[in-house]
Amino acid sequence: RCIRDSLLDRPRDQAVLAPLVKREILWRLLTGEQGAAVRQLGLASSSLSHVTRAVRWIQDHYAEPLRVEDLARLAGMSPSAFHRHFQTVTALSPIQFQKQLRLQQARLLLAAHPGDVTGVAHRVGYDSPSQFSREYRRQYGHPPSHATRLGSPVAAAAKEGAAP
Repeated sequence: RCIRDSLLDRPRDQAVLAPLVKREILWRLLTGEQGAAVRQLGLASSSLSHVTRAVRWIQDHYAEPLRVEDLARLAGMSPSAFHRHFQTVTALSPIQFQKQLRLQQARLLLAAHPGDVTGVAHRVGYDSPSQFSREYRRQYGHPPSHATRLGSPVAAAAKEGAAP
């Protein structure tokens, strides 16, 4: 049995042992293989926290035009430093990150609105339906008009009105 199960069975021990268990988990996290990255999360001035602000902005405004210079300013970095740190954190450029968000959202919308490829393209920020179709095909291996024919859990959930 793990110590957590023991704590659940013995409420009297929780007050004493729970803080020790939390402390051990935190210690192992900070000193483990990903410890340096975890430590960066806690620093308000770290490049990771600055990039996180930009990631949140992109997630909230994925359909809007994106200027890397504006994101760099939001993150408090030069454009070149921002681009380098963003790539390190996300493994994508800011533009690629935005494109993936747009295409993921489009896929969900197409499952719910299968006949409105052009409308969905515009809703997720594409001015050109043909560019949207090319990028969608490149990402998912089929044109957006086939999005609901997949029989995927995403399509099924969207048809039923549930989130995947």
